[in-house]
Amino acid sequence: MIPTPDLSHLKAADYQHVYEPAEDTFILLDALEEDADVLRNLHPRICLEIGSGSGCVSTFAGKILGSTTSLYLATDINPHATQCTKLTGRQNKVPVEPLLASLAGPLRSRLRHSVDILLFNPPYVPTNSAEADEAQQDADIAGAWAGGQDGMAITDILLDQVESLLSPRGRFYLVAVKQNDIHGICRRMQEQYGLKGEVALQRRAGREHLYVLRFLRQPADT
Repeated sequence: MIPTPDLSHLKAADYQHVYEPAEDTFILLDALEEDADVLRNLHPRICLEIGSGSGCVSTFAGKILGSTTSLYLATDINPHATQCTKLTGRQNKVPVEPLLASLAGPLRSRLRHSVDILLFNPPYVPTNSAEADEAQQDADIAGAWAGGQDGMAITDILLDQVESLLSPRGRFYLVAVKQNDIHGICRRMQEQYGLKGEVALQRRAGREHLYVLRFLRQPADT
């Protein structure tokens, strides 16, 4: 069992501005751990996390893969989050490089078809559009959960970027809840981008039914 990254350097004051790891974080860690052997066999060169928050997920990926051949990049709109991500990587001896940016931001063109592992635990809670827009503009903790209509306002934007980011062997892991329309997400990615989606892991956490979806390119002959 791979231990959860050490977050003892983060204090209560940090969690006033940065999302504290919770069940949605841990189900993503568990999905990555279940795929650990496959991920190692990929020998990934680039791992990119969108919305890194505390840095827990990127650091965990680094614990699975090691830091000798992989580059760990992370983006977040929240400057507190980029700082926490850097510190969490350092605390756990994983060289995560955070960037203050929305989604893939300025990395999109440089990372075209180059990302071997793409990770996103988005703001998936359904809210009104104004609340989601304000959360993104404020670039603080609400941006980690306020997801707009159907909880998909931010996820929808990234889904249109995934194919251009993934390498030929790339894998995309997305956290979602039932209200996000799991089958609709998978159908969209299949029909529009030829990416096969499946449920890697699911569980109930209180009132939420959490999913981790895994997307891969289909072989050319399918």
